[in-house]
Amino acid sequence: MNTENEVIVAENLVKIYKTRDLEVLALQGLDLIIKRGEVMAIIGNSGSGKSTLLNMIGGLDRPSAGSLIVDGKDLFKLSEKDLVDYKTVTVGFVWQNNARNLIPYLSAMENVMMPMQFNTVNPIKDKRIRAMELLELVEMNGRANHRLSQLSGGEQQRVAIATAMANHPAVLLADEPTGNVDTRTTEVILDMFRTVNKALGTTIVIVTHDREISKRVERVVAIRDGKTSSEFVLSAGYADKLSGIEGFSTGEQVELAVLDRAGRVQIPRELLDKIGEHSNRLHIHMDDEGRIILNALEEEAGN
Repeated sequence: MNTENEVIVAENLVKIYKTRDLEVLALQGLDLIIKRGEVMAIIGNSGSGKSTLLNMIGGLDRPSAGSLIVDGKDLFKLSEKDLVDYKTVTVGFVWQNNARNLIPYLSAMENVMMPMQFNTVNPIKDKRIRAMELLELVEMNGRANHRLSQLSGGEQQRVAIATAMANHPAVLLADEPTGNVDTRTTEVILDMFRTVNKALGTTIVIVTHDREISKRVERVVAIRDGKTSSEFVLSAGYADKLSGIEGFSTGEQVELAVLDRAGRVQIPRELLDKIGEHSNRLHIHMDDEGRIILNALEEEAGN
């Protein structure tokens, strides 16, 4: 069950894509809990399932099996009309390509106001005031009347963030949001995400393959072969040092293996390389201090 402080809960989530001659298992029993108000990242190589998960959470694709609850809404039970409302007011999107985020012939102000036109769940009375508040939040109020051709790539992404927040979504989903900008602009965009999170309490989920970006959030979930394989979290001692500091440094995260509900653990690639993949059998035991020890078994000669 979804509790008060859990905004996204996925349990044994499965997604199967079928064509005439092929069946692809994109998500293979994935478990994930994201707390309300988190700024976190999901990482994984191409084909790992991270984009599929983003589409599931965003209501752009239906899960095949398992359970997925977002902001108290069961995505398996939503009607088509409910799903349209969900995509309008529960989640906001920031895509890598600004052609998907913004309408080029509209001004920044008009782009932010556009999603409000479709909000019939909790209509916003004064759309212009709401739009200006969001543009001010992302430091673009001075460019409110400019069209996209008059804005830099970083400025367009700021407007995209404001547009995604137009209808007070509980979750902001960002798919490779810094993929087309330079390092300095990346820092600015990440600062905007933190500003939005701090000011509005919005949960922000960033899907990326860039580990440098992922190291600038407090929690990272790594997906491999359609399952949650490990998590990276800021060490407690270092997290304390971040209080009052703008931005996060890198290299202070601890990798944690994730135990799923069936008692399975995906061992990080670095450890698999160390123990050697010639053996698929491990000896598991607990030492005197309660730590679980894994030892690879050497294959017997002749086997």
